[in-house]
Amino acid sequence: MRVLVAPDKFAGTLTAVEAAQAIASGWARRAPADELDLAPMSDGGPGFVDVLHAALGGELLAVTVRGPHGEPTPGSVLLVGTTAYVESAQACGLHLTGAEGAETASSYGVGELVRSAVEAGATRVVVGLGGSGTNDGGAGLLAALGATADRPLDAGPLALEGVSSVALPAVGVELVAASDVDNPLTGLFGATKVFGPQKGVAEDRLPELDGRLEELAAATDRRTALEKGAGAAGGLGFALLLLGATREPGIGLVAAAVGLADRARAADLVLTGEGAFDFSSRSGKVPYGVAEIAAEAVRPCVALAGQVLVGSREMRALGVESAYSLVDLVGEDRAFADPAGSLADLAERVARSWSRE
Repeated sequence: MRVLVAPDKFAGTLTAVEAAQAIASGWARRAPADELDLAPMSDGGPGFVDVLHAALGGELLAVTVRGPHGEPTPGSVLLVGTTAYVESAQACGLHLTGAEGAETASSYGVGELVRSAVEAGATRVVVGLGGSGTNDGGAGLLAALGATADRPLDAGPLALEGVSSVALPAVGVELVAASDVDNPLTGLFGATKVFGPQKGVAEDRLPELDGRLEELAAATDRRTALEKGAGAAGGLGFALLLLGATREPGIGLVAAAVGLADRARAADLVLTGEGAFDFSSRSGKVPYGVAEIAAEAVRPCVALAGQVLVGSREMRALGVESAYSLVDLVGEDRAFADPAGSLADLAERVARSWSRE
């Protein structure tokens, strides 16, 4: 039996590569004769560069950029031919914003990653969006690439108050925003209202931060602010769209890069997973994307997750035959203390039901 193992990261505990290895290890204990094909996945968020490097090879360039509050932060640029891949979370991820929070956090470092890619010779730069801790509308990215304005662009959203004039730079390369988020920049379904609370923004502060992004949109292009994906990664999508970027679904881009459709057709069973499997997984997350590809290949898809927060009806609406919870099997304490070992144990248990051995 051939099993395709295509999980996302388990946020805060395992990278996608580590998760795939753990699942394979546990499965092999129960069904050693099964052939396992590991295809770690990403939707553009944390792990985007690592997953593509594992799949495509290429040259990984180490760089140091400005973190969300000005601190030197390590990052990397993956160069494959003349295409470069960068990951916004490396420069402005939620894990970097800390107690200072999103109100003064800048996406400047993401612009430095893009600039490093251009300086390395890339003619096409793909920016993975997701997992950001910033909410500055991508103003910091614009500043790093040469934009000027009548207010500071590199000091977070609060510093944008009163901005009325922004001169955008000419980047000179093809830009791609890799994101599955459809949200506009501002308003009820915008970056601040929907994602601000996840970044530590208090409910009573949301209107002011959204107002700062409204001012940025008015000073640049309101029409672009309404486009799908403008609200991705705290508005980094908006900044990239302003610079002429095209938008591609992150999961689709990664799936194409790793040849997931062909690998699914060659498999008998597809396994996927993530930290929390819930109905929001339909919003461009890895399990839903993998399940869609499995369905097109007429192969069953099974999910292994830290927690399963949907019932059987919702699960099937997501294209998943069955979903298994790590916490239900080993308990929350062990799941966090030994995530790789716990996931391997869960995979071994799932193999009892799904392997033909």
